[in-house]
Amino acid sequence: MAEHNDLGKLGETLAADFLITNGYDILETNWVFQKAEVDIIALKENILTIVEVKTRSSSDFGLPQDFVKPKKIKLLVKAINEYILLNDMDVEVRFDIISILVNNEVPEIDHLEDAFFYFDK
Repeated sequence: MAEHNDLGKLGETLAADFLITNGYDILETNWVFQKAEVDIIALKENILTIVEVKTRSSSDFGLPQDFVKPKKIKLLVKAINEYILLNDMDVEVRFDIISILVNNEVPEIDHLEDAFFYFDK
């Protein structure tokens, strides 16, 4: 597996552990619908939290969260709409980003709640 894939998997594991420690129930990891892959779908207090995990070894080219682009947001929204329908859920939905920098022995984890909103025009 390529080194960047290993880094991404490490980040997703760290993010899931972080969420569990903070009271979230992990419902899905790497859930796929059409062209969208949702890193983590978690539930806490009737809020369905959709988490995009961005992991980098340095911030030389920008913060990890800066790499969530509008196209990705649109795909995530479409996927989560389908997930809610498939599972017949009645919940609030929130889109978060967990940004992880692993450039030293202790990874820096930043949980950005309500990181983005999507309004289809």
